[in-house]
Amino acid sequence: MDVIFSVDTLATLLRVATPLILAGLGGLVSLQTGDLNIALEGMMLIGAFFAVLGSFLFHSALAGVLFAVTAATLYSALFGLFIIRLRSDVFVVGIALNILAAGLTVFLLQLIFKVRGSFSSPQLAPLPTVHLPLLDSVPIVGAALNHHSLFVYLSWVFVALFWVMIYHTPAGFYLRAAGEHSEALETAGVSVSRIRWIASLISGAMCGLAGAHLSLGYLLLFAENMTAGRGFIALAAVIFGRTNPAGVLLAALLFGFAEGLSLRIQNVGIPSQLTLMLPYLTTLAALIFRAARPQRPRRAPDALSQPAPEASSHPVPDIL
Repeated sequence: MDVIFSVDTLATLLRVATPLILAGLGGLVSLQTGDLNIALEGMMLIGAFFAVLGSFLFHSALAGVLFAVTAATLYSALFGLFIIRLRSDVFVVGIALNILAAGLTVFLLQLIFKVRGSFSSPQLAPLPTVHLPLLDSVPIVGAALNHHSLFVYLSWVFVALFWVMIYHTPAGFYLRAAGEHSEALETAGVSVSRIRWIASLISGAMCGLAGAHLSLGYLLLFAENMTAGRGFIALAAVIFGRTNPAGVLLAALLFGFAEGLSLRIQNVGIPSQLTLMLPYLTTLAALIFRAARPQRPRRAPDALSQPAPEASSHPVPDIL
């Protein structure tokens, strides 16, 4: 029990859950428009590599984050091109982009850094660590919540921002309507394709932030396939969290706790081959539980049952 509820386990939970939260929010936005973004894994991997590249070239964590977000957003444009423009199968495109990202990062690692496997350097600038003096006097929880990468705290802010945007703004109304009532939205003169494109690009940007946290916040290096299935776990968090930002946060914390626990219990004599399976088994169990629960008939959210905002009061170009 001391291992499960120790300060180190709780602190690891927060660090591990952060990329799941960020990528999960990106997948949530894309799913709101009806597009299941299987390519979260590849977008995170692209973000992680280019975060290291930008940090190495400019000796700046900010440059690394900008590189990561830009590269992952451009990579998500490929997803939008095939899914929205060419109307390809979402599963085939997602898996193909994940495979392409894995191969492309290995190639670029050898081409740019002349190494194989992993790259680390003293020239890499990590994400800044935040110290909150108010938490110093709080036992256990205060120590677990303090001294984390900036992105750990920003991920909680993003959860609140996405919740407000999706459920309390006209832009969120159009976002949900694109997935729930696309024909009605087109009839109202709103381009569903445009909204899907915006959602896809937002998804890529969030995955870029998740990748930057992995390579500059959680670790200070890039390694081949360092996402290790986290993109799929983030997608599972979206499904298990019922496509709600708060639900994604709770699901990511659950999966993060499983991974943090798997790292801690290796020190008590359990073979690492078994402990490393824990986060993936937890993800499978959560999805099975989600699928086993009786489903209510799908209906439009309450906000969608109300009259749509007049075009004159909320013009789409000003909102989006």
